[in-house]
Amino acid sequence: MLIAALLVVIAIGFVALAWSAERFVDGSSALARQLGVSSLLIGLTVVGIGTSLPEMLVSAIAAIDGTPGIALGNALGSNIANVGLILGTTALVSPLVISPGILRREIPLLMLVVVATGALLADGALSRFDGVALLAGMLAVLTWMAWQARHPERGDAMIARELESAVPEPLPLAQALRWTLLGLVLLIASSRLLVWASVLLAGQLGVSDLIIGLTIVAIGTSLPELAAGLASVRRGESELAVGNIIGSNLFNLLAVLGIAGAIAPFAFDQGDLARDYGIMTGFMLAILVVGYGLGRRGRLGRWEGGLLVGAYIAYQALLFFSHR
Repeated sequence: MLIAALLVVIAIGFVALAWSAERFVDGSSALARQLGVSSLLIGLTVVGIGTSLPEMLVSAIAAIDGTPGIALGNALGSNIANVGLILGTTALVSPLVISPGILRREIPLLMLVVVATGALLADGALSRFDGVALLAGMLAVLTWMAWQARHPERGDAMIARELESAVPEPLPLAQALRWTLLGLVLLIASSRLLVWASVLLAGQLGVSDLIIGLTIVAIGTSLPELAAGLASVRRGESELAVGNIIGSNLFNLLAVLGIAGAIAPFAFDQGDLARDYGIMTGFMLAILVVGYGLGRRGRLGRWEGGLLVGAYIAYQALLFFSHR
């Protein structure tokens, strides 16, 4: 009975988290417009940080509350879910295009960040230095994205289009202030509620905080990416769905882990890290393999999408049976 009640509370937390993140992004973007901030800078914030706000808040509060397993599991698990579950499901709905620009720039950058983050975590701890280094990497990526958007290559202006499409509609000043404050308060409250319920659920199920972070929390905080991917497909811009996933994965590693480490450094089991980081890296490589040669180059079809979803289900089964 208690487990069912906790699952209901977690579901409510996810809904509140997604709704408040959207309201906060709408309000803060409108405020930025009022202050004369450029659409490019607003778009960078929305695309790069907006979709990762749930993961950022949940991981930061989990680290502060002394449950680093949820913080680490949320970041790694969200990346695994983004590729296996979200990208795979979106491809099942409609085949996706991996643009040449993504193959040349974003995917190599993502793999560089994966390797660099793994090197920082190899000692079994996320120190404050590691967190600051990851946040510096996030700033560098934002700067690079801004440069790319201002200097798009001929025939490949995906980053600029992505940033432009992500900027919300203008709002009156009073409404912008209201949404910003309400969104921020609900973001913090729903994140704390989610972490609290997740810790209790882990205790009831007899599993570690890391497992809850890798499964329930990671899936829930990845739902905005699913909504964004399906919206891109409906607009006939399937390549943006891939770009959104890669951008989210970059910020999950750089911003989500960076904020958690900078606020409350923590240690973790290196055996678990080797398993989950290795699997996450495998899913990242799957995008590379599909983009460069599996099936039709630069196309993620339904067959490949089914493979990704199947691999994700297998990973969840591995977690379940290894911690019974």
